[in-house]
Amino acid sequence: MTDTTRRDFLIQSAGALTVMALMPTIPALARQQGEPLGVALIGAGRQGRAILGELAKLEGFRVVGVCDSDESRLNSGLRRVQGAKGFADHRAMLDGLPEAKAVIIATPTHLHRPIAVDALAAGRHVYCEAPLAHTMEDCRAIAAAAKAAPALVFASGLEARSNPIYKLARSFFRSDAVRDPVAIEAQHFQKTSWRFPAADASRDNEVNWRLDPEVSLGLPGEHGVHQFDVAMWFTDRLPVAVGGAGSIRLHDDGRKMADTTYNTLRFDNNLFMHHQASLANSFGGRSETLRGSNAAIKLAWTAAWMFKEADAPTQGWEVYANRQQFHNEEGITLIADATKLASQGKLKEGVGLPNPPLYYALSDFLKSVRENKPATTTAADGLRATVVAIHAAKAVAAGAEQAIDPAMYEV
Repeated sequence: MTDTTRRDFLIQSAGALTVMALMPTIPALARQQGEPLGVALIGAGRQGRAILGELAKLEGFRVVGVCDSDESRLNSGLRRVQGAKGFADHRAMLDGLPEAKAVIIATPTHLHRPIAVDALAAGRHVYCEAPLAHTMEDCRAIAAAAKAAPALVFASGLEARSNPIYKLARSFFRSDAVRDPVAIEAQHFQKTSWRFPAADASRDNEVNWRLDPEVSLGLPGEHGVHQFDVAMWFTDRLPVAVGGAGSIRLHDDGRKMADTTYNTLRFDNNLFMHHQASLANSFGGRSETLRGSNAAIKLAWTAAWMFKEADAPTQGWEVYANRQQFHNEEGITLIADATKLASQGKLKEGVGLPNPPLYYALSDFLKSVRENKPATTTAADGLRATVVAIHAAKAVAAGAEQAIDPAMYEV
């Protein structure tokens, strides 16, 4: 593509997109003809209940079952939906609920494998939260089961790839608007303990599985996996090694899992990503910054901005773009789907997502099932992100860089 062609492309497409305000119509399930799709939730903990909340906004399906081994969690989930049947065991649900054509897995990470494999074997479409698993063996088993069932939709719960703002930002990152990748930084700060009270002391380990190094990938797995995937998706490259370190900075309550972690991903072209996460401080929240020779893009899951370098060439669309001030920098707000609101004088009303990122991931999954199309985020995508998360957790535990065999990325 010549420089002139690139400029025309950016003016015609990027310009039209950057100024556009996000409308609630972006991916929402349209009202469907005939019987609604039957969906069942497996795992009614905090994430499961959040999933039920987002499903309530979507159309064309109905929640027909909720499954959880804990009676109180199960009842809590059932109170959120009308007419759903409750199950304490996922196998009993798969056998006794044929109307559930699709299942959503929101159990602790280390329990994903048997549920996902059984659901696929029973002919169910599957949405599985990320990371896929806590071990390479389990991760590869899930990916292999999905590959062996090509007629079924398997979606990995990596929400960025369904996020309308992130999809727009990726188009800029891969154009001359950003140009040559320079560095990637990401953070996930949230002050919380990850420790929850157990009604029965004998179930403490079950309730607080995130703090158990035997079954949990810690911060690199539960949070980092989503942000590692952003870097891999935007660059279309895979890390060859991951360094890491971690320590307990606040929650010195006998846990062995670090409450603050640092990881460095090294890609095959010597591009680096630095990732920090902590349960001891909330400042800055969750975000990713991708730097290029012409601009930097800051992503914050419900919003995004582009900051141009002073010597970057000027594009015609920039004069129409909405802007926000960040200290001494001015950022161009990246807003998906745009000319419509710009023409109505409502551009600023479109800044940010009207729904959480989870909503768009679930919407994409159900749409794929309805239309019999591959998932937006496949089992192979989930495998690759989980491979990195597993190595990142190992790097934190060992305090040393972990090389990644490229063969591990293959199913």
